[in-house]
Amino acid sequence: MAEGNHSLVTEFVLAGLTEKPELQLPLFLLFLGIYVVTVLGNLGMMALIGLSSHLHTPMYYFLCSLSFIDFCQSTTITPKMLGNFVTEKNTISYAECLAQLYFFCFFIIAECHMLAAMAYDRYVAICNPLLYHATMSHGVCSWMVAGVCGMGLIGATAHTVCMLRVIFCKADIINHYFCDLFPLLELSCSSTFVNEVVVLCFSTFNIMVPSLTIVGSYVFIIASILRIRSTQGRAKAFSTCSSHASAVALFFGSAAFMYLQPSSVSSMDQGKVSSVFYTIIVPMLNPMIYSLRNKDVKIALSKFLERKGLV
Repeated sequence: MAEGNHSLVTEFVLAGLTEKPELQLPLFLLFLGIYVVTVLGNLGMMALIGLSSHLHTPMYYFLCSLSFIDFCQSTTITPKMLGNFVTEKNTISYAECLAQLYFFCFFIIAECHMLAAMAYDRYVAICNPLLYHATMSHGVCSWMVAGVCGMGLIGATAHTVCMLRVIFCKADIINHYFCDLFPLLELSCSSTFVNEVVVLCFSTFNIMVPSLTIVGSYVFIIASILRIRSTQGRAKAFSTCSSHASAVALFFGSAAFMYLQPSSVSSMDQGKVSSVFYTIIVPMLNPMIYSLRNKDVKIALSKFLERKGLV
């Protein structure tokens, strides 16, 4: 059978997280709550930054962009996942599956590089404070965000185009709660060598380059912090770095565990658990980790509530 941009399978069935009936309702309520918190947290953060003029700085520009990415990423995955808990057979059409794959790849890659951009922003702010506003001008920040989106666009397009050449003949049950790369490749009845090479190359690039950028930035940040004479200043800076580093470790660790390994049936079951962290948990935690613990954001929130007469 010749390979081409077609598939004999017109729809797939998403297996979901678990097949145990007694866990369906508790998991539905749990992830519904997580999704509500994610939506309110990220949309609230974007609105607060947009309405507070003193938050119109490069740091919060990147935070706003990250919140948008997290909101979109969670919305791409979670609603369909919730449907799996309340329906007997959660189907998704071939076109919808590829669309979900495309947007998932776009936002997950964009998040990798956005975290690196945020680390670089902190490096400039701490290590070169006098040149901060000149270095991180509005134009530079806009180009950095455009570059982040460009990385996501290139990666998502490459993965989706490569998936179009894969032929699905018989098996239609995706051993996952969304249309991810390796679970889809498991169902292929044609060669997936090209796809796996593309996944490995892009995953390595999109994890290693941001990781090296983040690590390099923090090496210089820590060296600069150690030169600060004020104990209070050191503690505040280290606290900010540790929070960021924890979130980065959670995101990149779970993503690397999922993608930087050969695909297999056993790894798919383990991958479900790790992917929950970077597709669902991290988007919920980011507003709290990066923003809600920030003094400027708390002040802006208090002023906003005072203007509305809510406090």
